[in-house]
Amino acid sequence: MTQNFVRYSPDVEQTEPGFDQTLQQILDDMKQHMRGSVKTEGIGLMVRNAHAKGYGLARAEFEILSGTPNEYAQGIYAKPGRHEAVVRFSNGTNHVGSDRFLGPITGIGLKIFGIEGKTLLEDEPDSHTFDYALINHPVFFVNTLAHYVFIQSLFADLGLAPPANLTPEERQAGLHRLLYNFVTGKGTLAPEQWAWEELGAFLRLAQTKPVNLLLSTYWTMGAVRHGDYIAKVRVAPVQSFADRVERRALDLTSAEQVFRPALVAELRERPYEFDVQVQLSTDLNQMPVEKTTVVWPESLSPYVTVAKLRLPQQDIGGEDNFERMDKTSMAAWRVTEEHRPLGNIMRSRKEVYRQSSILRHQANHQERKEPKNQAEVFGEQMAA
Repeated sequence: MTQNFVRYSPDVEQTEPGFDQTLQQILDDMKQHMRGSVKTEGIGLMVRNAHAKGYGLARAEFEILSGTPNEYAQGIYAKPGRHEAVVRFSNGTNHVGSDRFLGPITGIGLKIFGIEGKTLLEDEPDSHTFDYALINHPVFFVNTLAHYVFIQSLFADLGLAPPANLTPEERQAGLHRLLYNFVTGKGTLAPEQWAWEELGAFLRLAQTKPVNLLLSTYWTMGAVRHGDYIAKVRVAPVQSFADRVERRALDLTSAEQVFRPALVAELRERPYEFDVQVQLSTDLNQMPVEKTTVVWPESLSPYVTVAKLRLPQQDIGGEDNFERMDKTSMAAWRVTEEHRPLGNIMRSRKEVYRQSSILRHQANHQERKEPKNQAEVFGEQMAA
């Protein structure tokens, strides 16, 4: 049966009231945190505002497949071919401590080289690179920038771990205060604005189990334009490769560093492969653009594989890999117009990622220059 996919037009987005002012507050808070991170994170460098802790930067090949149905063969996916790529595996937080405190929310930054067309970043339109910034959860935990501001402030107040000497009663009372403040905006929101959807999304996020980074599926969370249509994109393990992974479920309390050793060991021993998949919206009520807490039902529109992401067998365990990770910039808006991020949350990421990258590179005395190929990231011999 032929599906009727929602056509992209600018009016699928609705700008949040006070968007510019709230975004400026987010940027100010971000810069304050990043400047403080030089001291608080203990590594002598300013860290990213998100995905601060990198677990490994790997060489990859990105193959856009032929024979894809026309509705999915849109934008960069309309021209089959192979491209060099790099993948940065990371934690999702803005800290770089031990894995037990950072938790199981992880992500990948995918950079594809040799893509035709201008990017949506005005300061580097001709980079011919294309990025995805993805998380191991299908949805985001807020729908609006206003909710993001107060929820972020709650977690800033909490710190990474509660005091160890709290009684069970004190812990329960603290949890109740957190949930009340989360839902009500610290008592500032009218009942019709309470963040029930955000709370549900956050509780689902909190149930994520730590597994080898190669076994996770990674999503855009928010919607993106897909040529003539509206989509979400995910990168999912190919089952035959996932079955060979030996270091699978991970115990984050077993050591200070858990994710990176497991990833490094697997890639030293064998290659790996992911499917790059697109889900097209068929109904903006059930598959909305502005509500990023909503999981799009696969019963309405399944994910369709449009590309392969292949990681060759390689050694990413050296100390030099950390430096390469730190220099590499991943930005959700380093894409072509045909793949424009959609919605208020996704729109805010343009300046958040850009200004974070500029500030971090300046503070760490690094040249902010987009690479043209793997050789400029890893060096000629390592990229071969």
